[in-house]
Amino acid sequence: MKTKAVRIYGKKDLRLEEFELPELKEDEILAQVISDSICMSSHKAALQGADHKRVPDDIQIHPTIIGHEFAGIILEVGKKWQHKFHKGQKFSIQPAMSQMGTLDAPGYSYRYIGGDATHVIIPQIVMEADCLLPYDGEAFFPASLSEPMSCIVGAFHASYHIPPGTYVHEMGIRKGGKMAILAGVGPMGLGAIDYALHQERKPGLLVVTDIDDNRLSRAASLFTPEHAKKQGIHLIYVNTTKMNDPVKYMRNLAGGEGYDDVFVFAPVKPVVEQADGILGFDGCLNFFAGPTNPEFKAEFNFYNVHYSFTHIVGTSGGNTDDMRESLKMMGEGKLNPAIMITHIGGLDSVVDTTLNLPQIPGGKKLIYTNISMPLISLHKLEESGKNNKLYAGLSKIVAKNDFIWSLDAEKYLLANAEPI
Repeated sequence: MKTKAVRIYGKKDLRLEEFELPELKEDEILAQVISDSICMSSHKAALQGADHKRVPDDIQIHPTIIGHEFAGIILEVGKKWQHKFHKGQKFSIQPAMSQMGTLDAPGYSYRYIGGDATHVIIPQIVMEADCLLPYDGEAFFPASLSEPMSCIVGAFHASYHIPPGTYVHEMGIRKGGKMAILAGVGPMGLGAIDYALHQERKPGLLVVTDIDDNRLSRAASLFTPEHAKKQGIHLIYVNTTKMNDPVKYMRNLAGGEGYDDVFVFAPVKPVVEQADGILGFDGCLNFFAGPTNPEFKAEFNFYNVHYSFTHIVGTSGGNTDDMRESLKMMGEGKLNPAIMITHIGGLDSVVDTTLNLPQIPGGKKLIYTNISMPLISLHKLEESGKNNKLYAGLSKIVAKNDFIWSLDAEKYLLANAEPI
C-alpha cells in the first residue's frame, strides 16, 4: 500500500512524499491516520534533525515520519495481535515508550509510523509497550489531543511535596493548596487550567498569568472564576506586565506565604525566576515547557532550597496511564480539548506549519491527514468563506460554538474537503 507522509531528512528539511509501505508482518498493524495535532516538539525535532535525542542519525538515508499526536482507524491486524485489536477499531497512540528502555517514539524515530501520514504500519514495540490505545469516541480530534493532555496530566502527577520531618515524597499537587500557572493561556496552559479545575486533586487557589490581555480574556471566558468557584477553587487571572513588582503582587494574592505548586509554561528565564520567587515552603516548581536551547539556564534561590525545602520537577510527555486518564475524562465530559484548537489544515500544510510553528499565533494546529487544505484560523473562516464553499460551511458551524472546534465541524470537513 502507498502512503503520503511528511518525512524528515535533516535540519529544517521536511518533505511531503508518496512512497510504498512494506508488506505487513504478523506482529504489525496497518492503520489509516485521520488526525494529528502539531506539537512544538515536532518543531524542535525539525530544527535539530539528527541532533535530536529521538531522531536517528541516518535520516538523510532513511527518513522518518514526523507527528506524534495522532488518531485513526485500524485497517489490518497481523496474526500476533488479532486477539486484542480488530479491523475498523479507532485508536490513539502514546508515543513515549520509556518503559521499554528506549527514547524511540512514533513521530520521531520510525520510517513507517508517524502522525503526519495517510497510512502507517504500527510496529510491534508499540503494542508490547501497551501504547496502542483503543478509542471509542465519535470524533477523532479528542484522541489526537489526548497525547498533549497526557503531558499535562503527567506533569500534575509528577509534582510532589514532603511532609515536615519525613523523607516521603507525596506525589501530585497539594490538594486544596495554592497553585500558579505562569505564561498559562497558550494551548497547553488552557489544558492545564481545564485539568486543574476538573480533576479530583484540586487546588484551593489558582492564579494564571500571561502578558497578553486578549489571551487572558479568552481564557477567562472559557474558564470563568464563577465556574471555578463551583469547583471549590478561587481563580484569578493576572497580566504581569501591569505590575511594578509581579513577585510581590503574586505572593500577596497567596496571603504572603507563597505557592505550593508553580507551573512554568514558557521556557523564558524571567518567567522561571519569577516562579522561583513566588514559591512557598515546600513549594514545587514544575518546569513544563521544553526549551529548544540545550544551554537554557535560569537562577534559582538555593537558600530557599536549604531552608524552605523548595524544589524543581520537570517532565517530558506523559505515560500510558496519563493518556488513559485523559481519554476517560474526555469521555465523561470533564475535559474539552477542543478549546486548544485554533487552526485546521490538510497534510500539505504540515511542512510550513511545523517549520514556522512559533511564528503562527494561536493554539493547537490540527491536521486532517487525508485532505488537501492550507492551514487556516477558525476565526478567518468567515472571511475566506466568501469565495470558498467549504470554509463558508465550516464558518457557520464554528461560529455557533464560540469558534471552538467540534464533532459537527470535523464531520463536515471530512465529508466535503478535497482528498490529498
